Amino acid sequence: MDLCEQSPSYVRAIAPYQPGKPISELAREMGLNEKKIIKLASNENPLGVSPKAKAAIKKALPELGRYPDGNAFELRAALARRYGVPQECIVVGNGSNDLLELVAGAFLAPGRSAAYSQHAFAVYPLATQARGARSIVVPAKNYGHDLPAMLAAIAPDTRVVFIANPNNPTGTFVPGGELEDFIARVPRDVAVVVDEAYTEYLPPELRYDSVAWLRAHPNLILTRTFSKVYGLAGLRVGFGLMHPRVADLLNRVRQPFNVNSLALAAAVAALGDRGFVAKSHRMNRAGMARLERAFKALGLEYIPSCANFVSFGVPRQNGSSRANSVYEKLLRQGVIVRTVAGYGMPDHLRVTIGTPKENERFLKALDAALEA
Repeated sequence: MDLCEQSPSYVRAIAPYQPGKPISELAREMGLNEKKIIKLASNENPLGVSPKAKAAIKKALPELGRYPDGNAFELRAALARRYGVPQECIVVGNGSNDLLELVAGAFLAPGRSAAYSQHAFAVYPLATQARGARSIVVPAKNYGHDLPAMLAAIAPDTRVVFIANPNNPTGTFVPGGELEDFIARVPRDVAVVVDEAYTEYLPPELRYDSVAWLRAHPNLILTRTFSKVYGLAGLRVGFGLMHPRVADLLNRVRQPFNVNSLALAAAVAALGDRGFVAKSHRMNRAGMARLERAFKALGLEYIPSCANFVSFGVPRQNGSSRANSVYEKLLRQGVIVRTVAGYGMPDHLRVTIGTPKENERFLKALDAALEA
């Protein structure tokens, strides 16, 4: 008998996560010069790594022969100071994806279910399916979360609800008051995961204090990342804030030394580099406004976004979708964006906000791709 057939059927049925195409891969495929390719596919910070984080990485290099601090003491202490919570409320992960997997590992199993929105982050169904749990996919409302429908969809076997705010890949946003009201209505034996990977990109008038909600809602889990505005995508480090008893559960299923030494050192330094974060935020908002103006001029519909990316519609031709065709034409011009057909959006593409130069390069290439 085939060994692989011994794997649970729900594992064999998983469609692996498809990341954005790397620059090196596109260069090989099309014979392009890597230096002339721009990647606007994975919502990375176009400014790269902060100077303070770079210095911390360099300082940590001599200790790479030793295991990292498995308890992430310094990073958890820095996060505790920043957010005003005890260290016992903090779990550190290999990117915020790791936290999502830890939640699934702690609360999901065959015979249980997780609820999340249509057009939500691909890791939610992946983490759910990998545990043999059932997915409850709630239809989106204007590409965003329909909270009343999600509340109604919670079943007796539901143990986790995933909400991304802002959402990926749509960039839609749930106001803080509405989200807190939703959390208060969810049964206490259901974990509510609010994935805030893009929260630092919110305009000031939309920001809300979700950390304060932890005191009233012991079933709330907040996940955040250093991969986006902090510019540490290549090092993979994220964290979760939650009730201490929930943190204890997640630590029971967490891999030892799940965050490497360079990531831990860089994250502590990046957390303290408020100037870099502010600069990243300003550039993102200006770039978003530029792309929105351009989409309007091109007659393209787009989904208003509160993150560092925007999804835009590609008009059909003779009733047929041509988003993938435009994507391929952009690739041939050395511009990498992201297809989102796998998210149930076959007529859209998602583009990360880049530097002003990258944004102009993308818009020029998009204009040519639409005309071709």
